[in-house]
Amino acid sequence: MLTPLKKSINRVVIAGGGTAGWLAASLLKKLLGQAIEITLVESEAIGTVGVGEATIPPIRLVNQVLGIDEAQFIHDTKATVKLAIRFENWKTKGECYYHTFGAPGRSMAFCHFHHYWVKARQQGLMNDLWDYDLNYLAAEAGKFAQINAKDPVLELPFAYHFDASLYAQYLRKLSEQMGVVRVEGKIARVQRCNDSGYIQALHLESGEVIDGDLFIDCTGFKGLLIEGALGAGYDDWSHLLPCDSALAVPSERHEKTAPYTRSIAHDAGWQWRIPLQHRNGNGHVYSSRYISDDQACDTLLSNLDTKPLGDPKLIKFTTGRRRKQWYKNVVAVGLSSGFLEPLESTSIHLIQSAIVRLIQLFPHNGVTKSLIDEYNKQSELEFEQIRDFLVLHYVVNERTDSAFFNDMRNITLPDSLAHKIELFKENGVLQREQNDLFLESSWLQVLYGQGVMPKDYHGLVNSVSDAQLNQMLTKLLELKREPIAKLPSHDDYINGMVAKYKRSMK
Repeated sequence: MLTPLKKSINRVVIAGGGTAGWLAASLLKKLLGQAIEITLVESEAIGTVGVGEATIPPIRLVNQVLGIDEAQFIHDTKATVKLAIRFENWKTKGECYYHTFGAPGRSMAFCHFHHYWVKARQQGLMNDLWDYDLNYLAAEAGKFAQINAKDPVLELPFAYHFDASLYAQYLRKLSEQMGVVRVEGKIARVQRCNDSGYIQALHLESGEVIDGDLFIDCTGFKGLLIEGALGAGYDDWSHLLPCDSALAVPSERHEKTAPYTRSIAHDAGWQWRIPLQHRNGNGHVYSSRYISDDQACDTLLSNLDTKPLGDPKLIKFTTGRRRKQWYKNVVAVGLSSGFLEPLESTSIHLIQSAIVRLIQLFPHNGVTKSLIDEYNKQSELEFEQIRDFLVLHYVVNERTDSAFFNDMRNITLPDSLAHKIELFKENGVLQREQNDLFLESSWLQVLYGQGVMPKDYHGLVNSVSDAQLNQMLTKLLELKREPIAKLPSHDDYINGMVAKYKRSMK
């Protein structure tokens, strides 16, 4: 007889729906096929947070793996294109910068473009860093189309804004078509094995019992399985990221939809604005130690561009991560695994990466300690690297008008982040850790965007004469600007994709 540790995994049970549950169901079923049976338990009476509407480029790969038609996806989820995030009031009030999905200039062998640009700036160059970034130029012009260029310097990487509830519905339909079984109901009790402590079954309020070999916890902040049943523990990171509250509200759409997310710093946090086809997504993330919920609500409503379509929804959270995201035969995915504020639109990506990691380490012949340890090692590193990048936005601010931002400049940094900042300040070196989600260009844009300018540049730059440097930068400017005139407006692109899908359905 197999021990619980080596029991073959044939039946996977997902507790909870929403984006996390249905993305887990669709990816697992698509890639593991008939090797497993998947049952998803959810209740229509339990709502989802549903504010993760902005994404980053890896979602395109996930959609491709699932065989999702882009035109249908854009139509069904009311999606728009995202080229960047525009950060406003983060350095000082009234100033803004972009974090785009592109990269300025052109990559050089052993020496990043920004070193050449830094030298030119020291010699009096007036062009800004983003003048050499195609994503920025397209975002500012409100234009977009997919570019199939042979030259990588003309790539226009992008992601999407979409309605998270519509995305979950889309994934549910896809999952059920592939054979995932959905069970409606609330979980009343979790049955565990007396010997191993493994979860054996979920007992629903209806009396139905759902048994399985591997359980995926998508029950949100409460972590009904991973924490409620197993007590996996939680690492609290609120000393680094003290925002603990968010208010979310939809509003009427803009006449024109911008191909970027807006992140607007306020006195005790920041506000997101996400343009969709049918509405705008808005929210205010803040620290309740510096502002009351009522004050935060007033700030949000007084800074909407368009008329609200409902009352703000209050969400409370503790920034951090589940200490063991895979514990015994339970894997936490989504909010049950931890929470990092959506400053860089990583919420849905963390769902994706958790599922992909599980597939890569899937215990088809039974759960083993080595698989659990490797999964938890990778997920811990991923969360810490994203955490450090989020903290960066706060600690290099220059705002003196806000107690919150004054305090954030003086927090004790993780050694890894402190080293990165100092290395860039002194030498312009961007040291990207292995498997870091954010590329050197991302670190560059946030550091420079918030006023951190390197004192020096790489010595390889001096191998180019001043005349050659000037010629190189001039040609890059021309090269980056050339496609913009040919691109359609962002709205024309979206409308074209919607019309394409509608034609295909006739």
